[in-house]
Amino acid sequence: MKKIRILIASFLVLGVTFLIASCNPETGVLGELPDKSEIQFDITQDFTADPGGNTVIMTNQTPGVTLTWDYGTGRSNKKVETVKYAFKGDYTINITAVTKGGIVNLDPVTITVTDDNLSYVDDPLWNLLSGGVGNSKTWVLDLDADGVSKYFAGPMYFYGTDNGWLEGGDEGCYGDDCWNWSPDWKGNEWIATQGDYGTMTFSLDGGPFLTTNHLMIPSYGEESGTYFLDADAKTLTTTNATILHTNENDACVDNWGSMKVFSITENTLQLGVLRKDSCDGAATLVFNFITKEYSDNWVPEDLPDPDPAIDLNGGTVDDLLSTNVTTTKTWRLSADSPFDWTDLNGNLLNGWQTVEDYEAAGWPGYTSADQASVVENKITFSNDGTVSTIDSNGTEMSGMYSSSTDGTNIITFTDITPFFPIGSSWATVGTTSQNQWKIVKTAKTDGVVSDIWFGKRDETGKNEYMVFHFVLDSGSTGGGSENEGKEVAVDNSKLAYGDLEGNGNFRIELFNEFGSTFTDPPINPDDIAFGESMEITFTLSGITLTSTAVGSYTADYQFASNGWAFGYWGEGTKNSGDTSVTGDGTYTITFTPGSDVSGPIVFTIDIFGLAADIEDISAVTTTIDKIVIK
Repeated sequence: MKKIRILIASFLVLGVTFLIASCNPETGVLGELPDKSEIQFDITQDFTADPGGNTVIMTNQTPGVTLTWDYGTGRSNKKVETVKYAFKGDYTINITAVTKGGIVNLDPVTITVTDDNLSYVDDPLWNLLSGGVGNSKTWVLDLDADGVSKYFAGPMYFYGTDNGWLEGGDEGCYGDDCWNWSPDWKGNEWIATQGDYGTMTFSLDGGPFLTTNHLMIPSYGEESGTYFLDADAKTLTTTNATILHTNENDACVDNWGSMKVFSITENTLQLGVLRKDSCDGAATLVFNFITKEYSDNWVPEDLPDPDPAIDLNGGTVDDLLSTNVTTTKTWRLSADSPFDWTDLNGNLLNGWQTVEDYEAAGWPGYTSADQASVVENKITFSNDGTVSTIDSNGTEMSGMYSSSTDGTNIITFTDITPFFPIGSSWATVGTTSQNQWKIVKTAKTDGVVSDIWFGKRDETGKNEYMVFHFVLDSGSTGGGSENEGKEVAVDNSKLAYGDLEGNGNFRIELFNEFGSTFTDPPINPDDIAFGESMEITFTLSGITLTSTAVGSYTADYQFASNGWAFGYWGEGTKNSGDTSVTGDGTYTITFTPGSDVSGPIVFTIDIFGLAADIEDISAVTTTIDKIVIK
C-alpha cells in the first residue's frame, strides 16, 4: 500500500509540550497554544482498494487533541475517518485541531485521485436524490406562495428522536422514543410561514455538489457546497450548503448539515433533523420536499362544492336539534375533542380524539384539567324555535334559531350569539359574522345521533370550517317525554373478571386504563356520559362457596372520570343503591354520581370478599346483561 504521510515531531516532544501548556486546574486558565508542528496525524491513500487512490484514510495520532477533517465532500472529527471519492480530481483536506490551548489551523493537504470509481455513487438512493451520475435534480419545500402543499399534508412533520427510515424497522422506529404527528398545514399555519422557500439542487455532475437558494431566510441566501449520502445508514450530510427549511425552527437545530433520510421516491423526499431539547423538547423535524418538475406540472384536483350535502344519518337538522316527540334536546361540549377543523366535506383535518392529542400537536392551554368545565357548556334547542345556552361560567342566554330547508344544514341565530370558553385554552366556540353554524359532521351511538360537529365557516378565504364537537346530554334521549335512559353496548367476550388485584375481591372490569381492558375494552368509554344514574345488570354463575364463607357480599362501583375530575370508590359497606350478592344469580346495581360524569378512566364493579370465599374461581363466569345510563 503506497502512502502519503505527514509525520510531524515526536511523541515525546508532544507529551512534554502538553504537560507544560496544560490548563491550570486551580485557575481554569487555558494552556499555551501549541505550534502546528507539534500535532501528529496521518493521511493515507489506499491504492490496493482503488488504483486511482479514491479511498483515503485519515488518522489522528495526537492524544488529547481533536482534529476536524474538512475533506471537500464532507466533514468529520472521528479519530479514524475513511473517505471514498467517486470522482477523479485534486481534493484539498483542511485540518483544524482543537487543543487545550485553543484552535490550531494546520496546513492543508492535497491528494490527487486519478480515476473515477462511480460504484461509490451507483445506488438507487443516489440516483433518486440527484438523477444519477452526470445529472442533477432540483427540489422545493412542499409549500408554495399560495399556501398549497401539493403532495404531503404540509411542509413539515414531527417524529420522535428514534424514528428514521420509514421503510425499515417497525414503521421507522429504531428505539424507545418513537411517535409522529403529520399535521395539515391548513389549520396549523404556525408551523411554517406561507411563501416560496426557493430551491435546492443535488448534482452528480463531476462531484456530489449541492446548491441552494434560500428565499425565505435571507441570511442564508445562495449557497454552494457538497453532500454525502450514506445509502446503508440512510443518512445525509452536507458541507457549506444547507437544506431548505423554515425560519421558525432555524435556531432550534444545532446541526443543519446532519440528517436522517426518512423516505425518497422519484418525486418526493423527507429529511429529518434533530430539534434540541430546549425548543419544546427533543424531536425530529422532518421536512417534506417535492421535485421542482413535479411542482411545476402539478394540477390541483377539482375543488369541492362550497356547500356540499352533509350526511345527517337519515334525519333533518330539526330532527337533530329537537324532535316532535321530545320537545327539547340539550347538547354539551365534548370533554375529549371539543374543537378541530374540517374541509368542506366534513373530513377532520387533525382528527384529535383526546386531550393528549392537543398537547402533542402543540396547542397551548387545553389540558385534562379543563375537561370538567368544558362539559358545563351546553346548548338547548326546542321545537318551537327557541334556543338557550349556559356556559361553564354560569352565564345564561336565550333567543331564537331557524334552520335551512335547502340541504345546506345552516343554523341561524337571532337575539343570541352562542359563545363558550374551551377551558383555559385560547380557543372559543363562536359563530360566523352572519351569526350562523353549519352541521358538518354527525355520529351515531346505538342508532341515535349522539355527536354533532357544528361548523363555523372560515371567512378569510380558506375552504374549511372550525368545528365544535357537541355530544347529546344524558337527559336528551329523543325517545319520549320521560327519560327512560340509554342502553350502552357491551361485548362480553372482552370482559375481565375475577380476583384481578389479588385482594380477595371479585372484580368485574369494564374499562381500566391501568388494567387489561385498556387496549381492548368491552365497552366504548365515550358512550359513558351521564348525570342522573347508571344501572348495570349482571349475571354470575359457577360459584361454589367454601364451608367458612360469609355468604353475603356487597357489590359497589369503582369509578373515576377523565382527568380525575370525578371519583367514587366503594369500600364494601352496604349503602343505598349497593347490591348484596349471595352466589349464582342476576343482580342489578345502581350508581347515582350527583353530577355529570363522562369518559371513565376506571370503571369496575367490586364484590367485596367474594373471591376469597370461592372454592374454584376459574369455574365462575360473568356476563353484563344491560347497562342503562340517564
